[in-house]
Amino acid sequence: MREVNLNLSEISRIAYYLALIGGILLVIFGLLSLIGYAFTFIGPFISFGFAYFGIVMIICGIIAIVGAKSVTSIVWAIVLIIVGVIGGGLGGLLVILGGLIGLIAVIIRKT
Repeated sequence: MREVNLNLSEISRIAYYLALIGGILLVIFGLLSLIGYAFTFIGPFISFGFAYFGIVMIICGIIAIVGAKSVTSIVWAIVLIIVGVIGGGLGGLLVILGGLIGLIAVIIRKT
C-alpha cells in the first residue's frame, strides 16, 4: 500500500474549498427556490410562508462563505457544521464536510 502524505496546510485548504463551494451552492439553490416560489400563486400571503426555506438557505450560504476562510478555527468549524445541518441539501453536505475536516485539522494541530 502506498502511504499518502498530506500536510496540515493542504488539509486546511481542502476544508476551505469544500466550505466555500458548499456556501456558494446554498446561495444558488436558495435563490432558485425563491424564484420558483415567486411564480406560484396560492393566495396573497401564503406563498411567502413557502419561500421561508429559500431565505434560510441564502442566509446559511452567506454565513458559510464568510466562515470558509476561518475554517481552521475551532469556533468557525463548529459554526460551519451547524450551518450545514440547517442549510441542508448538497451545499449543506459540502459545508458539513468542510467543517469536519477543518475541525480535524484543528485537533491534529493541537496534539
